[in-house]
Formats: sequence, structure tokens, C-alpha cells
Amino acid sequence: MPEQLWITALLNKYLAGVVNALLGIFHLHATYPRAPIPNYVAMQLVVFVLIILFFVVVRARLSVDDPGKMQHLMEELDSFVTKQSHEVIGHGYEKYVGYLTVLGIFIMLGCLIGVIPGFETATATPSVPLGCAVVTWFYYHLQGVRTNGFSYIKNFLGPVMWLSPLMLLIETASHLARMMSLTIRLYANMFASDLVILVFFSLVPLALPVVFILLHIGVAVIQTYIFVLLATVYIGEAVAHEH
Repeated sequence: MPEQLWITALLNKYLAGVVNALLGIFHLHATYPRAPIPNYVAMQLVVFVLIILFFVVVRARLSVDDPGKMQHLMEELDSFVTKQSHEVIGHGYEKYVGYLTVLGIFIMLGCLIGVIPGFETATATPSVPLGCAVVTWFYYHLQGVRTNGFSYIKNFLGPVMWLSPLMLLIETASHLARMMSLTIRLYANMFASDLVILVFFSLVPLALPVVFILLHIGVAVIQTYIFVLLATVYIGEAVAHEH
């Protein structure tokens, strides 16, 4: 049996049968049938629930005359993403703000949840950053096709027809490398931050590790910003009309 967090053990206790049944539909089998839900999946579920609760609470307390702290926080976050999207994407940026905002919130919470005792950093497992990168990759390509139609595909072929096969290979490799870049950058930084905190907590008194927890929060903010910024750049390139 793998080492489980308390929330993972709780989910496996009540949902193991359902998860194994779902895996069976796709002819897949969990390594540990009694614990098919790993810690990183449990952490993502926790983050998902927190995001839903956050939006529900903000929506229920929306007020023009007396906005609360959570509404102010959401307005500032939305304003930041909106301004950045407008600067990077340009015309038509509004339709992408929702995705970029939710992406940023998910990554941020996935990075910060590890500082809470009894939880672990979701993004310190490669599968989570990879999932965010893959979804973003498909999203910006879909938006590129929706905006430019077949002209978007021509962007992979280059300006010279006889070089098109070579350009197609180069452009395809370049875009696939974006997934790896997004994944490795986020995973490596959060894993290293978690490791530093763990080492110092085992070696020195509480005061010094608190400094590294603050550093972890700073790393989480920076990595979230970089991920969302790169996603914005990729969307901007995909939906640009000057292909």
C-alpha cells in the first residue's frame, strides 16, 4: 500500500469501488485496488472543491455598495489577468480571461496547499503540471483554429512551399516542447521548494523553516505568474491574424 494522506485515505475508503469500476470501463487497473486514488489526485480534488466554494461564496456576496474582501480579491485578480491579456493578446482578449484566471487560481492553490499541515503540494508531482500544460496546449490550438480556420494550420508550414515538410516537423516539435517546458519549470521549482522545507524542518527549530515557507509562497506566486503569462503568450500567437 502506498503512503496516503488522511484525505486520500478517506477518499479511497469510500470511493475506491467507484474509481476501480471507472478504470475498468477503459480496461485499466490500479496498482493498488484498495487505494486507486493517489495523493496528487486527492489534492487536485481538494483544490477543485476549494475553487468551487470560493466562487459560490463570492457570487452569493456580490455587492456594488458594500463589496467584501473576497470580492475585492477576485476583482483585483480579474483586473490583473484582464490587463495582461489585453496587452499580450490584443483585440478579442476578453474571451480568454476566464480560462486564464481559473488556470492561475488552480495552479496557485495547487502550489500553496502543501504549506497546510496534512496536505502536500499538488504541483510537486509531475502529472499535475503536465495536465495543466496539456490542457493549455490543446486550448490555444483550438482557439487558433476557431479564430483563423485553415490559415492557422498554414502557420506550421512556413512561407516557402518546398520547405513545408521540414517546417512542419520543426514547428510541431517546437509546440510539443512548450508542454515539456511548462511542466518541468513548474514541477521542478515546486518540488525543490518542498524538499528544502522538509529538510530544514527535520534539522532545525521551527523559526528558520518558517522563512522557507514564506519563500515557498513566493516561488508559488512567481511560478503561477510565469505559467499564466506563457499561456497568454501562446494564446496571443495562436489567435493573431498575421500568420
